[in-house]
Amino acid sequence: MHIVRSIALFAAAAVLEIGGAWLVWQGWREERGWIWIGGGVIALGLYGFAATFQPDAHFGRVLAAYGGVFVAGSILWGAVADGYRPDRFDIAGALICLTGMAVIMYAPR
Repeated sequence: MHIVRSIALFAAAAVLEIGGAWLVWQGWREERGWIWIGGGVIALGLYGFAATFQPDAHFGRVLAAYGGVFVAGSILWGAVADGYRPDRFDIAGALICLTGMAVIMYAPR
C-alpha cells in the first residue's frame, strides 16, 4: 500500500511541477498572459508540498527519486500537450530514470 501511495504522490508532484512550469512557459513565451503565469506559480507552490506526504522520511531520497519521475513525466507532457514526438533514446532514457527511481525508493533496506 505504501508503494501505491508513493507512486500516486509522485504522479501528483509531476502534474503540479511540470504543469506549473508549462503554464508559466505558456503565459510568458507564448504570450498568453499573467493568468496563465499565476496559475503556474500556484501549481509550483503546491508541488512544494507534494513530497512532504511521501511515506519515506528522507528528503534527499525522495527528491532524488522524484528526479526520475520528472524526466519521464516531462517527456510525456511534451508529447501530450505540445505534440512533441519522443524518439527511442528519449524513451530509453526515461525508462532508465524510472528504473533508478524504483531502485532508490523501493529497494529493500
